[in-house]
Amino acid sequence: MTADQYRRVRDLFEAAVEREPEHIRSWVAREAADDAAVRDEVLSLLDHHSRAGAFLSQAIVEAVPDLLADEPLAADTKIGPYAIVRELGRGGMGRVYLARDERLGRTVALKALAPHLVRDANQRERLKREARAAALLTHPGICTVYALEEFDGDLFMASEFVDGRTLRAEIAAGRTPSIPTIVATVRELGEALASAHRRGITHRDLKPENVMRTADGRVKILDFGLARVDAESAGAGSTFAAATLPGVLLGTPAYMAPEQLEGKPADARTDVFAYGVLIYEFICGVHPFEAGTALARAARVLDSEARPLDERRRDVPAAIAAVVDRCLRKQPADRYASAVEIVASLDRHGPVKSPRRNIVWWRLHQLTVIGLYFLAASVAWKIKEMRGNAIALWLFVTLCLIAAFVGIIRGHLVFTERMNQPRLAGERKRTDRARLAADLLIAAAVVIDGLVLAPITPLGGSLTMALGIAIALAAVLMEPATTEAAFGD
Repeated sequence: MTADQYRRVRDLFEAAVEREPEHIRSWVAREAADDAAVRDEVLSLLDHHSRAGAFLSQAIVEAVPDLLADEPLAADTKIGPYAIVRELGRGGMGRVYLARDERLGRTVALKALAPHLVRDANQRERLKREARAAALLTHPGICTVYALEEFDGDLFMASEFVDGRTLRAEIAAGRTPSIPTIVATVRELGEALASAHRRGITHRDLKPENVMRTADGRVKILDFGLARVDAESAGAGSTFAAATLPGVLLGTPAYMAPEQLEGKPADARTDVFAYGVLIYEFICGVHPFEAGTALARAARVLDSEARPLDERRRDVPAAIAAVVDRCLRKQPADRYASAVEIVASLDRHGPVKSPRRNIVWWRLHQLTVIGLYFLAASVAWKIKEMRGNAIALWLFVTLCLIAAFVGIIRGHLVFTERMNQPRLAGERKRTDRARLAADLLIAAAVVIDGLVLAPITPLGGSLTMALGIAIALAAVLMEPATTEAAFGD
């Protein structure tokens, strides 16, 4: 097949996996009716894909049934000094239990490492070195490892029990996180990951399931079971080595960087990519490379660009959107070298605040002023009808023309804020003087109308002049205040 045919196969395959299963084959036959080789290749890929099922939707090691063939431990089972309370969860590295450490009287999370990881002496030693490396991480944003214990030939890792819920649970709940929550999560997770990277430790399985939010609102990174340890960075005199499983793709494909999916070595920059995916999903509620199937999603990670974060959530601070965008770049060299650089980037922007924290009041101001224009035009019409002279007529015509002009401008700004927020600052600056001048002209016309009406009805004339003064004050005093509250300028 030619290069063009292969590209067509790829495009048709990616489109086909997102269609209804019962219509896929007929759709492919129609789309590739002119090229039997392309058609047959796409159908072959679809057959393999259907057999693969959900294999790529979870960590690869989790998909092998033998890994968790052991029976879970029952409540009150004693493992050395630990008394099992209940099972908390399970994964490719083993089962995790809530347990009581009866020596120290504290509650711990006790991970029973999967049997396949401890059968070989070399693997056991690697896991021990890995546990020692994880125990070096004492950052408040990282779950603390207390001990690696061996009982009856089985390995158990005792660590801090984090009472809370994972970011996966928060995302699944469907609630949009507030800007303060986003800012805190981005910062805390970045600092925790930077702490690991400074010690030469790459997590390699950073995902929402491995980040817990505690009861007091802070986030903690869990499960360094797949971590890679750089011996040179881990500390002077260290003998740590990278814990790897030859021939096995480690991690969860949905959060893997392109180079990981291609089987290349992982380093801190792969964690940076996973961090970008995780933060994007947490903020928007959707994976940045979301697709109908796991295989199609992996293809998009390799070949497609994510929709910019600030297009999905326009209220996200620009500094955070820029960080996520750089984290998601395809080439490792184009990303941050580590999470240390992510934190430095956030520091350069100073305290990250939402530029739209009071945007509702700004919108309300725009709509209220447009309403005042309609009221002023209605009053001018009634005065024209009552007075019937040329002054009242021309005041009405002038007021209507200016009100239409500035009303359209304000409507344009509201629309831009909703649909194209990045351009809003430029549009506000471009129209600022015109809006102020138009408002003052409308105010002057209304005040003159009030003077025209006053000889007939002093009360009506006074109220009309008050309306004109209100429009002027709204332009000179209120609008600058609401704009500063919304945009900080």
